[in-house]
Order: sequence, then C-alpha cells, then structure tokens
Amino acid sequence: MNPADGGREDRGHGNSSGPRDRRNSRGRQRNRPEARSHTRTAPSQRTRKADPARLAAFEVLRAVAEDDAYANLVLPARIRQHRLDRRSAGFATELTYGALRGQGTYDAILARCVDRPFSKLDPAIVDALRLGTHQLLAMRVPAHAALDQTVGLTRAVVGAGPGSLVNAVLRRVSATDLPGWLDQLTEGVTDPVRELSLRHSHPEWIVRALRQSLAIHGRDTGEIDDLLEANNAAPVVNLVALPGIGDLSEALEAGATEGELVTGSALFAAGDVGRLESVRTGTTRVQDAGSQLVARALALAPVETNAESEAWLDLCAGPGGKAALLAALAAQSGATLLANEPAKHRAKLVGQALDPVPSQVWQLRQQDGRGAGGEFAGSFDRILVDAPCTGLGALRRRPEARWRRQPSDVAELGPLQRELLQSALDAVRPGGVVAYVTCSPHPAETTVVVADVLGKNPGTQLLDAGAALDAASLTGDLKAGSGTTAQLWPHVHSTDAMFIALIRKNA
Repeated sequence: MNPADGGREDRGHGNSSGPRDRRNSRGRQRNRPEARSHTRTAPSQRTRKADPARLAAFEVLRAVAEDDAYANLVLPARIRQHRLDRRSAGFATELTYGALRGQGTYDAILARCVDRPFSKLDPAIVDALRLGTHQLLAMRVPAHAALDQTVGLTRAVVGAGPGSLVNAVLRRVSATDLPGWLDQLTEGVTDPVRELSLRHSHPEWIVRALRQSLAIHGRDTGEIDDLLEANNAAPVVNLVALPGIGDLSEALEAGATEGELVTGSALFAAGDVGRLESVRTGTTRVQDAGSQLVARALALAPVETNAESEAWLDLCAGPGGKAALLAALAAQSGATLLANEPAKHRAKLVGQALDPVPSQVWQLRQQDGRGAGGEFAGSFDRILVDAPCTGLGALRRRPEARWRRQPSDVAELGPLQRELLQSALDAVRPGGVVAYVTCSPHPAETTVVVADVLGKNPGTQLLDAGAALDAASLTGDLKAGSGTTAQLWPHVHSTDAMFIALIRKNA
C-alpha cells in the first residue's frame, strides 16, 4: 500500500449491458458483484482499515499525549513494530513530527470546523484530526486519500461514530488551503506575537522568549520569522564519527554527505540511520552539529594548568552523546574523562555511549553533580556543564516540547543551573576551563546564569567563546559570538540553538 495515495486504485466504470445486465422487470439490478470491483474492498471494509504508516503516527501521538513520551524515542519502535519499508517509514515520520509541530495552528483551525467545544472532544479523536489536517494542508497527499485513510484509521482504532465526525470535520478543513486558513485565523489580530504564534504554531510565551533571546544575543529581532520557520523545518540527521575510533565510510556509501560545519560529521537525509552497523556499534553517533561544536570548543580551549596528563569532567553526562565525543578527544590528547550522571537510567545510556572508547580513558560516576565541587575541589583541567534546561533550542528535533514547557520551568531550573556551574568552578583547577552549555537561547538560562555565578567568583574570566567555536568549525567564521559568550541558531547555522560560555579560573 502506498501511504501517499491511500492504497486505492481509482477505476472508471461505465454502464453495463448484455450478459452483465441483471435488471428485473422493475428495472432494478440484482446480484452485482462486478459493481463493487472499482475498489479493492467494499466501502464498509475499506473505511475500517488502518494504514500501517498512519497507525504508527497515531500511536506515537497517543503515547506523547497519554504517557508524556518523547516522539523520537517511540517512533522508531513503532516503525519496526509495523514493519514499515523505507518509503512508509519516511511518510510516518513526516506525518508524526508535522502533526506535533503544527498542533497549535491545526487546533485553531479545527476549532472552527467542529460543532461543539473543541476542548470537549475525545483526545484520541483530536489526534486523528491533527493527523488528517496535516495531510490535507501540509503534505502531498490527495484530499480523497487523506480523508478516506484518516476516517479508516478512526473507525479501526476509535469507533464508527467518531469516524463520521472526523469525516465531516476534515471535509470542512479541506475546503480551504493553509495560506487561506492562516489569513482567516489572523484576520483582525493586532498583537504581533499572537499572529506569529498562530502562523508558526508556537506558544505565545515561547515567541516572546525567542524574540528577546535574539536581542540579548546581538541579533535583529526581525529574524524571529526565520527562526520560527526553522523550528518547523524537518531537521536532517547529523552524524559524528568518534575521532580515532569511527569513520563515515558506511554512512557516505548509504547516501550521507560530509558535513560542512564540523570535521568528522555527516548529514544523513534519507533512510533509517539505525540500520548502519557503525551507528549500532556506537563508533558513529547521531549528534547535532551544534553539540559537536561545543564539545570540540572545550577540548580546544587554552588552559594554563600545565598538567602532564589532563583530567576532564562531564558534569551532566546523560544521555552520553557529548561524553562519548569528549572521551574520544581525550584519548587522542592523552587525557582522561570522568562522566557524571545522577539518574540511573541515563547513567546506563552514558555507559553504552562510552563503550566504544578504550576503557582506560574514562570512568562513569552516578552522583549529583552539585556535590562534585566539594568532593573534587581543584581536580580537573576541563569541565563541561551541559546544564538541564528547557530545550527551547531543540524544538525542531523535539516537536512536542513546545507544548509541554511552561514559563515557570525557566524559573524552576535556574537554581539548579547556578549550583551546577558553581560546583564546576569549585572542581576546576586554577588555569582550567569550564564550558557552561545549554540547548536554549533564553537569557534566563544563559547570560543571566553566567553573570550571576561569575559575580560571586571574582577569580574567573570569560574567554571568547565565539572564537573557540570558530576554531572548532570548518568554516572558521560562524559569527556566533559577542566577544564573550556565543549562541548558535537554527536559522543561521542549521544547528540547534546551543549556547556556550567558556570560563577560566585564574591561575
């Protein structure tokens, strides 16, 4: 079955005569098996069948809504469970992520197409409607296939009655294209933030936060449209071959292209990257280019400790991507890495990520990072603090995050971020460097945290993080820094919005 056309063959059928004409004396035709042959199944059967690709997408949306699951973790398992081929897996991926990203806009459209309060609809029906709306308005799926298959999915997994509702609502949705709907939604809206929220499917508080972030980090707030659009673009899978351990030959043979931003990286645009042996063994890893850059920037930062063999610390190592890259870089330079992760399940992931690196290079510790400063005072030459944050810089890769996060999360994470950075400054040797990193551009998680902590530690100084990123990049001219801290952007660098500050403790 081809998910794009609904698996139907549209066959014409004209008037029959001769041997096939089975009309009685009243002109009524009886026993017409041929009359049903224009489709593969009878209507009652056809509209109760769930296409596997769409069913996989529906199950992911249900897991996200009911279990607070992460789509990027659930979807691969559903693709394998339903045995989707490469084409169908691509369709399910685009449908899943597109429906999650567009949720805010689609819900506003659907609210105008139902004859009852939208909030009163069964959540499973809402998810089916979102999937149908995304197919109708944002995918190259014929309207008849989007309608027929979404109704079939609903009848199969929810019920016949809801199927009729979904059919009626989606027919109203299909009457207008997406630009037309956006014009209707924003007609009379005078608040520019509200308009951006509707057009780009972001919560209003995130629109405000990102616009403020652009200004704080020295960019034109007029870039907000481009930034929001970049958040809604399907990201290309970024790969990194662990230095001295892995290589990209298998990925390149499978269609990947060499990355233009970071050495040892590649872009994998098609297929299931999990089928690559090098990825399964961990010698090549899926990792955003922004994460690669900040890890390499720390490894290249000048230190003044004069240690014969440097000791490195990843204070918040889970799930292990940056730790693995740092460990491989440490092995090349004769250093060692201590990876610290407090959560048991994440510590297990860190161990798996580090497994390809020679065991004598690294150690794994399962403790609260806030205690490292007291336990290991002045012990490390380089420390990475990849602090827990709201993840506003990775909305394109984690589409459900924009609907889960709240403004209160920023304030709640602030004390933890400050304590972790302080612990790192206590644990670093005089002359050593701490990299404070977040996958968020929000000033309350980035520049404000750094300024607050450095204000209490006069024996520290900010290094030029932008220059460090340039040194770690292939281009050498990222224009990401302000002379002190640095900020990457999806719409400028095609990376997650990674922030980095490099702090040296005075010798």
